[in-house]
Amino acid sequence: MSVYPNTLKELILRFSKLPGIGKKTAERLSIYILNSNKEETIDFSNALVNLKDSISTCKICNCFTEDECHICNNENRAKDLLCIVKDPTDVFLIEKSGFKGLYHVLGGLISPFDGITPEKLNIDLLSERLKTINEVIIAIEPSHDGDITTIYLSDIIKKEEIKVSRLARGVPVGTSLEFIDEVTLSHSINDRVEI
Repeated sequence: MSVYPNTLKELILRFSKLPGIGKKTAERLSIYILNSNKEETIDFSNALVNLKDSISTCKICNCFTEDECHICNNENRAKDLLCIVKDPTDVFLIEKSGFKGLYHVLGGLISPFDGITPEKLNIDLLSERLKTINEVIIAIEPSHDGDITTIYLSDIIKKEEIKVSRLARGVPVGTSLEFIDEVTLSHSINDRVEI
């Protein structure tokens, strides 16, 4: 990489930090941008800046939003059915399955070894939201931290005498939701089991 000009090296380095992008792909992307016309490059750059400036999280569900939350404010959604997920990107995946309830994004998983305790997650607001909910689906990956989080949440929710279910184990253990195909995810939602 030493033959590249410093500015190109910097771009390659930035691309290589993205998930799933190795050195070769980072080089190809950087050279593609270098060879693109200036207007395309400016449009790409503006799209990145606009993304960071325009996207925030909903104060209720913690999903990504631009203005108002199109999930929380949609009257056609089941207001008594809540799906708990780890990250806002999980909402995009579950939406593809046809789910029509509400969401609650935790912002991570309980992980004692990493110092992530329940207090560091979006659990306080969840307790407030449970007052209008009849069923909660915990749509968290079946991993060590996912199972700890699921058990912790199900204990809280069951105290409110609310039905609690989780995704069916059709989702492979140790796999992040972002790698699950839509059909498997749809079946997992439909075949959820009560905890």
